Amino acid sequence: MSDYSPPDTPLEVLHADHEVLCVVKPAGLLSVPGRGAHLADCLLTRVQAAFPTALLVHRLDRDTSGVMVFGLTPHAQRHLSGQFEARRVKKTYVARLDGRLTPGTGEVDLPLIVDWPNRPRQMVDPENGKPALTRWRVMKATDAESRVHLMPETGRSHQLRVHMLALGHPILGDPLYAEATAQVHPRMMLHAQELRLRHPEGGAGLRFYVKPEF
Repeated sequence: MSDYSPPDTPLEVLHADHEVLCVVKPAGLLSVPGRGAHLADCLLTRVQAAFPTALLVHRLDRDTSGVMVFGLTPHAQRHLSGQFEARRVKKTYVARLDGRLTPGTGEVDLPLIVDWPNRPRQMVDPENGKPALTRWRVMKATDAESRVHLMPETGRSHQLRVHMLALGHPILGDPLYAEATAQVHPRMMLHAQELRLRHPEGGAGLRFYVKPEF
C-alpha cells in the first residue's frame, strides 16, 4: 500500500435522501482510511466532506469499483448494517476471469480465513474458516477469459477474489491473487454493479445500479 495513489475523481452521487446516501466508488480508492497520513484519502473522507453526517455501512476493496451505500443518521446506519449482516441485501458484481469458467451457472461454498503470514491475503480453510457462499452466472466466455455475474450471499474479506481463484479462474488484474495478470490489466476487473435493499424508513425497496467501465 506504500504506492497508494488514489484517483482524483469527483464524488459521483447516485442517490441521497434524509436517511440513505449511495455513491460510486472508483477503483484504486480505499473505502476507509488506512494507517498513516499517506492512506488518509478514502471514499469515507470524501463523502463526509460533502455529507458530514454520513456513516459507514459496508466496504469495497481498494481495487474494486462500484456501488456503496452510507447511512446519514445513526438509525439508518444500524438498519442498513443489519440488512447486510442478515444477508437481506442482494449484491451483484461483474468480473472478468482468467480462462473459460464452466458450467454456465454454479456456486462456491468454501469457508475463508485470513492467511496470517501473508495478510492481507485470505485463504480457504474448511476447518477454521468462516462460511462463505458465492453464486455465479457466466455472461460470455472464450478460452482466454469469462465475463461473469457474481452474487455473494456472504460478505467475507476478499470473498469473490479467493473463491474465483479456488475455481482456477482468478479475477484478471488482481494484484494479490493473479499477480501475472496485474501486469497486463490497468486495474482489477471487479465491479459492484447493483445493490438491492430496503429503505430504513418505511421499508420501500431500493435498487442502486452503475455499469462497469470494463
